[in-house]
Amino acid sequence: MIGRYTREEIGSVWTQRRKLEGWLEVELAVTDALADAGIVPAADAAACRERADFTVEAVAERERTTSHDVAAFVDVVAASIGPEGRWIHYGLTSSDVLDTALAAQVGAAGEIVVAGARAYRDALAERAFEHRGTVCVGRTHGIHAEPTSFGLRLAGFAFEADRNVERLERAFVDARRGKLSGAVGTYASLPPAVEAAVMKRLGLEIEDASTQIVPRDRHAELLSAIALAGAGLERFATEVRNLQRTEVREVEEPFGRGQKGSSAMPHKRNPITTERITGLARVLRGYAQAGLENVALWHERDISHSGAERVILPDATIALDYMQHLATTVAAGMTVHADRMRENLELTWGAIYSQRALTALVDAGLGRDEAYRLVQENAQRAWDERTPFRDLLAAALAGSGDEIDLDAVFDPNAYLIHAGEVFARLEALG
Repeated sequence: MIGRYTREEIGSVWTQRRKLEGWLEVELAVTDALADAGIVPAADAAACRERADFTVEAVAERERTTSHDVAAFVDVVAASIGPEGRWIHYGLTSSDVLDTALAAQVGAAGEIVVAGARAYRDALAERAFEHRGTVCVGRTHGIHAEPTSFGLRLAGFAFEADRNVERLERAFVDARRGKLSGAVGTYASLPPAVEAAVMKRLGLEIEDASTQIVPRDRHAELLSAIALAGAGLERFATEVRNLQRTEVREVEEPFGRGQKGSSAMPHKRNPITTERITGLARVLRGYAQAGLENVALWHERDISHSGAERVILPDATIALDYMQHLATTVAAGMTVHADRMRENLELTWGAIYSQRALTALVDAGLGRDEAYRLVQENAQRAWDERTPFRDLLAAALAGSGDEIDLDAVFDPNAYLIHAGEVFARLEALG
């Protein structure tokens, strides 16, 4: 991932140095386990752990000759140890090292990503409680529907964020599986007991039945969970972008002191943060697609997944970490214009209360179709003629004997009477 979208903590997980350190830890864990099993002399295993060293530059230089990254790494490390270095990579195939070290890297990235997912959820929940009574208009098909509260809207985003926390937790755990079962998964070179000992040392689970590699459905599931979390961030970002439009202006992204919205138009405060989230969500979906295509490999393995994976796993976790940080910043710091929300409630001149008027008339004894037509005609007149729907409805009912409580019909808080149920569920998330 480019530096612009890489935060330092997760970026450090995916450096070339960190990757090779993971390979070395696998190699040394195997040597230690072989020593415990009596296969490698204990003194030799100790020498390996004490002397093993490499530089990224030396491995890259050696790879120019070997055209094989793991072989180059093994050559450099073995040479740094001396004669005892012959035990490095004993009984292993490259993917034993690659997949096991990758599982540890994914686990380290997962700790950061899941923590960020929780922070985003918590920021949404906090603002939801803050605005549980902030009445605004609900929209369906982009059209004013009925009143709701901004807090209730945010609660929906918070619950979605919580589901993504759970999905990410599961997917990262399932991807933390290593293997040392050899070239085609038969344990012909190292017994399962050595694999078990190494995975225990590394804090990883054993893949139940590996071929030369850990099956890639696990990684595809992780990338899909990441893409789905990104889609949730995009949904929130899209909501903020829509509400920040000039003619709506109910919510605005944080706008920092000294920030410039446009190089040409000084008045502009553009929703650039949420637009960035939206764009990167598209990238995550592309990575998920590549992850799915990595599942079907030839026989015990080929390397058609390898090149894609070197890009999509680091980039997907880095991008999601960045997007979550942006979304948390927006959720916590956005400006909510409650007064504008109140103003926008009146844009239809009260037509948004049509369902309450309909049910009130039915309760008063009017037939549903007759009541519907009466309400529809006057609600549409209100909107078209810019005349209060309440006045039109009162005039239509005058002298008809069909009396309804207009104060109750046109009370926006009536729509929030059961909102406490949702907020009780939201409180339980904490």
